Amino acid sequence: MNRIDRKFAELKEQQKPAFIPFLTIGDPDVRTSIDIIKQLEQSGASIVELGVPYSDPLADGPVIQRSSQRALGSHQISIRDCIEAARVARSEGCELPFILFTYYNPVLQLGLDKIFPLLQESDISGLIIPDLPMEEDQEVQTLAKAHGIHLIPLVAPTSKERIERIVTRASGFVYCVSSLGVTGTRTQFHSGIDQFIETVRAATTLPIAVGFGISTHEQFAKFAQSCDGIVVGSALVRQVEEVLPLFADSATRPQALQQIDDFVSKLIGS
Repeated sequence: MNRIDRKFAELKEQQKPAFIPFLTIGDPDVRTSIDIIKQLEQSGASIVELGVPYSDPLADGPVIQRSSQRALGSHQISIRDCIEAARVARSEGCELPFILFTYYNPVLQLGLDKIFPLLQESDISGLIIPDLPMEEDQEVQTLAKAHGIHLIPLVAPTSKERIERIVTRASGFVYCVSSLGVTGTRTQFHSGIDQFIETVRAATTLPIAVGFGISTHEQFAKFAQSCDGIVVGSALVRQVEEVLPLFADSATRPQALQQIDDFVSKLIGS
């Protein structure tokens, strides 16, 4: 069984939502990203999205854009580096399911014939490609299925009549976008978000996760009532950004990881 399926089954028995943090790999460096992944597991993460730094991230707001710029500027982090980070984290005892979050251009540059064997070798369970439309994903769908990797779709409130078509092709879970526009913390979500989630729920038996803009415990708790998972990206990436100076010194690295743990504990209410 795919690790994502197993994790959602476990959490369903426990009547708990999945906490799914997003992390830009290579910000500030790959070794630190691996340490943060391991800390997130200890802090209560269920699944981790490994963000591939990209120079033109259409779906990402300024916080994640800055993290990508740091990763690309300092170490020229590639999609291979991100996949390798998962392999190393797994070899160091991390049991979390991993999802690679990448735009399609890095996938094409690496090659469809190469990426799926690498994902499989590094025990990455899922793949999200936000700029790959359903109408053009057949080859990726076929390869993902052949390698036992879930291709996880994003569904937005504007998807409307496409919702059913999108979710019937989904595997792993369905990622519901809570807000219009790019990623980033928010105080308000799309006015029809509750109805939107109900519409998606009616169209699939897969778990439903919601993301884009969730940054507080109150927001996390709200969506935990209607969704199987909550994705937190910009708020965590901003937290990493705030403790970057502490990661620069080996003496203060434990303090940086502790601040990330404190942030997660407050967010999920653990």
